[in-house]
Amino acid sequence: MPEPARAAAFHLDIEPCADPAVVVRCHGRLTAGVTDILYSQVHPLIPESKRVILDLTGLAVMDSMGLGTIVRLYVSAKSSGCSLELINIGKRIRQLLGFTNLLNVFTIVGEHNIRM
Repeated sequence: MPEPARAAAFHLDIEPCADPAVVVRCHGRLTAGVTDILYSQVHPLIPESKRVILDLTGLAVMDSMGLGTIVRLYVSAKSSGCSLELINIGKRIRQLLGFTNLLNVFTIVGEHNIRM
């Protein structure tokens, strides 16, 4: 896939927060061919942070490769003593996490930073 098309399919914004935490806002389609964007930009943040929060508000679609990348980041975070949390999960992505029995694995953060 050409580089401009890949960039249009998925992008993210990284925002440092109070305490050693960072919010990663995901936009577009997290599918095969673009998952390396998420991994290569989030993985280096893990050793520096206590919490990495993936905000999935702008994520329209996620396939099995996208899910695998998030699981890979979760495992890296867990082994580094970091917490990988998900926030603003849409209905389709919540269903995908439910079908794969991963909904209970991730810390899901709701409104006002309340853990669910």
